[in-house]
Amino acid sequence: MKILQTPVRFYPFIGGVENYVYHLSEELVKMGHQVKVICANEPHSPKEEVINNIMVERLPYIAKIANTNLTPTLPFKIPGEDFDILHTHLPTPWTADWSAFYAKLKGKPLVLNYYNDIVASGAASNIARFYNKTFLKFLLKQADRIIIIQEDYIKTSPYLSKYADKVRVVPVGVDVDRFKPLDVETEKNSVFFLSLLDDYHLYKGLDYLLESIKIVKEEIKDIKLIVGGKGTLLEHYKSMAESLGIQDNVEFHGFIPEEEIVAYYNRCQIFALPSISSAQEGFGIVALEALACEKPVITTEIVGVSDEIAKEGLGAIVPPKDPNALAEGIIKLLSSPDLREMGEKGRGVVEDKFTWKRVAMLTDEIYQELL
Repeated sequence: MKILQTPVRFYPFIGGVENYVYHLSEELVKMGHQVKVICANEPHSPKEEVINNIMVERLPYIAKIANTNLTPTLPFKIPGEDFDILHTHLPTPWTADWSAFYAKLKGKPLVLNYYNDIVASGAASNIARFYNKTFLKFLLKQADRIIIIQEDYIKTSPYLSKYADKVRVVPVGVDVDRFKPLDVETEKNSVFFLSLLDDYHLYKGLDYLLESIKIVKEEIKDIKLIVGGKGTLLEHYKSMAESLGIQDNVEFHGFIPEEEIVAYYNRCQIFALPSISSAQEGFGIVALEALACEKPVITTEIVGVSDEIAKEGLGAIVPPKDPNALAEGIIKLLSSPDLREMGEKGRGVVEDKFTWKRVAMLTDEIYQELL
């Protein structure tokens, strides 16, 4: 089967969607399919290359609006491609919209991965509202199958309910060969948080986590929050920690190289992902990575993997925007004698349900259904 993937960007760009497309494509190739990716050339890379048997063609872009690269040659590129399935990805328009147009024109099935609604702040919010009222309707109507990564999303999204008959659930995967337990020393009473620290990622809830650490400190004096990630709000968060009087309990480590992330997961006692927006948070792949490293996770019910965490007892689930509940959950986890057992059980759940091989198998079933 010839599969054309059209994400807005691709490896070596690092991001949630880019990670998903890379690992999905890698597994589909292992299954015997031919996969080609067309994307924007960010960061600047060879225009054409083969990565792990995935054919990649990168197009120049003239601007970037609301995290979407505008590639003017894309409308002229897709018509000349030979494919059986066109698989595109949202919440980055342009590539998805042109993919829908040409899939219909060529009479080929269109699969749309719908990670989350398109939302924005400031001037970009007007663009988002216009898109949701116009082009999004065309895209959802043209898609033959719509893949969501968490089951609850069809209930929380105001746009998907009309298309429930063609919605399928395929979770996010984890590279369990990379994300795994390591023989490293764990730092006592440590909590790890990982995200970009910019306006767009405010929904990750770091400000509420910082407030909760002040509360936790009253009971656990040596509590340590390790914050991984850089961005325009880094100094803001540092100032916030100082104003809360927890500057000695919070370490900002900035950008963490890919080769060091697994060690960071392993050195903490628990991982925190206190997301506050169901419209913006997808599945919470960092939570899965932490579980794969045998670390209990504290998160909110917004995060896609929260159901598994609650059902299997792999950590703690708290309401969003509630520093007191977050603090209570952190204290409870760090004081639990079953912390190691939670971690080991979490690894088992990931191996059973959230590998990229399983993601590819479920996706292939959707392809076969359409063909």
